[in-house]
Amino acid sequence: MSAERTDPYRGFRFHVEIDDLIVGGFSEVSGLEVEVRTEEYEEGGVNGFVHKLPTRVQHPNLVLERGLTDSTVFWDWIEATTSPPVTRRNVRVLVLDSLGQETWGWECREALPVQWSGPTLQADQGTVALESLELVHRGISRMRPP
Repeated sequence: MSAERTDPYRGFRFHVEIDDLIVGGFSEVSGLEVEVRTEEYEEGGVNGFVHKLPTRVQHPNLVLERGLTDSTVFWDWIEATTSPPVTRRNVRVLVLDSLGQETWGWECREALPVQWSGPTLQADQGTVALESLELVHRGISRMRPP
């Protein structure tokens, strides 16, 4: 009896979609996390453990990083956030398999930019100039492949 081997997906094969915006390739995505906060409850007469009850779900900010280009999509979005109406967008992060097919994915609902960071410029370095966009959102959900 032989079992089919399934290798883990590689962290460098992914792409990001932001609603209808074309934003180019990303070098890094961080903040794909879910934390369930708990509250401790000490029950009288139970000395072997303390109950930990779930209270609230928390999501850190999503941070998207990419090489600086002529595209002003990030800058325009954060600039538009400073005056009403504020535009929230759904952000999808999709992991690709070795054939380039979508496998895993997450959607951060109703994201809103809260920080844009421009590149660190150093004359003695030959690295790519990067910009990043930090987003708050209203929850993350798992996406099924098509």
